[in-house]
Amino acid sequence: MDAKTAGRGVADRLHGRRAVVWAVITSTFFIGFGGGVVYPILPNLGAVLGISPLFVGLILSANRFSRLVANAPAGGLVDRLGTRTPFVVGMVVQSVATATYVVGMVAPAPVAWFMAARIAWGVGSALVFATAYTIASDVSDGGSRGASMGLVRGGILFGFPAGVVIGGVVSELAGTVTAFVVAAAFAALASAVAYWAVPETHVDGGANTSVKPWAVNTGLPALTVGAVNFAVFFVYIGAFFATLVLFLGQAQLRVFGFDAQGSSGIFMGVTVVAAGVSMYTGGAISDRRGSRVPTLLAFLVTMSAGFALLAAVESVPALVVACLCIGAGQGGTSGPLIALLGDLVPDAEMGRAVGTNNVLGDLGGGFGPIVTLPLVDVVGFDPIFLACAALPLLAGVALLGGVRRETGQLVPRVES
Repeated sequence: MDAKTAGRGVADRLHGRRAVVWAVITSTFFIGFGGGVVYPILPNLGAVLGISPLFVGLILSANRFSRLVANAPAGGLVDRLGTRTPFVVGMVVQSVATATYVVGMVAPAPVAWFMAARIAWGVGSALVFATAYTIASDVSDGGSRGASMGLVRGGILFGFPAGVVIGGVVSELAGTVTAFVVAAAFAALASAVAYWAVPETHVDGGANTSVKPWAVNTGLPALTVGAVNFAVFFVYIGAFFATLVLFLGQAQLRVFGFDAQGSSGIFMGVTVVAAGVSMYTGGAISDRRGSRVPTLLAFLVTMSAGFALLAAVESVPALVVACLCIGAGQGGTSGPLIALLGDLVPDAEMGRAVGTNNVLGDLGGGFGPIVTLPLVDVVGFDPIFLACAALPLLAGVALLGGVRRETGQLVPRVES
């Protein structure tokens, strides 16, 4: 009996496959509040707490850098220890990190407290991301893996903007400390759900499995999927999110009377909603078709079309269509992409393979602003957006090449 068969048997006896997936979704959604709650609060509190703009930026980015280092060890721990313990520990670490925001508001040296919270948050999120996808893969088969991955990814995605809303609305109505307390309470609830509702689903890969930061899965399936993830996050987080407010300012595009900053938040929200809808539908379509590749290519082309349209935008309606295409493309690739990884990677390597995928995705999202923002000042927006339109197409070519080399087919069936 292989690892996934054993894992599915355990999950079925304890809770049922669907119940496990929904427990993971609930946990990741509520824990995600802590990731977004600081964004509308901390920049305005910088002067009050004595935090310079430089350190505010470092604090907001610290979780991404710590997660980048922790992704590979998290995947190794999953294959070594199973899924339940790293998942619950990751939830608890993120809960403690969220509660540390409250301490940072009242204790001396707020920079140290907030920095420690964000670093810990990144480590905890690496554990949660690696285990969440692995659990969904373990309790799914080829006919449901895409939908399960899309649902789990949606839970992770929507927790962050929900945290942004909590941070903005609750801090405005009841104060900053109250907003952090509310986020910490939801994080504690997420940890409780994880502890009580998520069983062990993964058979360990052996005591000698490495957990070093550089010990990623370097197999062709993991690198192929990771390369596509790199491209998607580079253009979506690294280019679109990083440059949108500047683009709106130059193009003089506004909605509901807001300035460029307020309007950019609304357009980003449009992409998030489109991404959320397409995450489940993309995975479900790939399940019904019995093949991941056509669905992935369709959404990569959709994303490319969105950036091409963005380069030609001259009106708000056209910008809305571009945002819908970009968001749908990003979200629609998420479920089928991780499902394809689960289809191709050996069972005992899934944790480390997810770690590889997360490392490359974080590299794309992290290096995107470093590359695109300086280039915007040199060449303008249109060449950057056209280059971003080309990158998903190149990722599609890399996907076809990697899948063909691994399986001998350009469009393999899930069963193969």
